Amino acid sequence: MSDPTPRQHPPYADHRAPWRRSLGHLIFGLNSPAARLYDKVLIVLIVASVLAVMLESLPGLPLATRNILRWVEWAFTILFTLDYVGRLLGARRPLKYARSFYGVVDLLTILPSYLSLLFPGSQYLLIIRALRLLRMFRVFKLARYTDQATLLGEA
Repeated sequence: MSDPTPRQHPPYADHRAPWRRSLGHLIFGLNSPAARLYDKVLIVLIVASVLAVMLESLPGLPLATRNILRWVEWAFTILFTLDYVGRLLGARRPLKYARSFYGVVDLLTILPSYLSLLFPGSQYLLIIRALRLLRMFRVFKLARYTDQATLLGEA
């Protein structure tokens, strides 16, 4: 005899490994202090990266300084690549994230560095990294809820 009540499944059951679920909460989470810290560090890295790209484009910059800025830019590229891979691994639906607005922006901001290896002269595409500044809006969006959360906590 079959069970008369059908089993209820959430529309998208979370089948991620525990470490991937934890990674997803850190990267995509909004409520935990660790997730907020992650977002803040990411914003600082994004702003520093954009500044490094802008400084590198200054005419008359000494070659030694220009070379240092290129190494700094590669360090940012590696960090942002790790962030992108982390987002794919931590996402509940990685393909959906990869095709989302932020997923495409994240990919577009790391591709120019790798393309510059294959196509000399394409390093000017690095200014696309400024698109990552759009992530800041996510953090600013959170700020408007902090007063309500404090009030709720006090109640």
